[in-house]
Amino acid sequence: MSLPPCPKCKSEFVYQDQNQLICPECYFEWNPSEVLEDIFIVKDANGTQLQEGDKLTLAKDLKVKGSSLILKVGTKAVIKRIIEGKDHQLDCKVDGVGEMMVTAKFVKKA
Repeated sequence: MSLPPCPKCKSEFVYQDQNQLICPECYFEWNPSEVLEDIFIVKDANGTQLQEGDKLTLAKDLKVKGSSLILKVGTKAVIKRIIEGKDHQLDCKVDGVGEMMVTAKFVKKA
């Protein structure tokens, strides 16, 4: 029996657990009998797909809104969660600064 690829990351290493299909690469779970709504995909400055837990580096200097702080190129961050939004899609923990929202097009996957 052939299982469909993961709708989130397109991995072919999908396995079945009772009614659910599970992707071991991105940990996405879905029920194949239910219609899936569009999955929100976020890509970095190079076009690489980003997922929660990925390590990032900033691709350009970023000025922090409401502050005189500037985040320099190469500053490291870790994605805590991905949020579907207009401006800032990534909720990250940035080294030396703390937690903040970052726009995906200004980061590169490390």
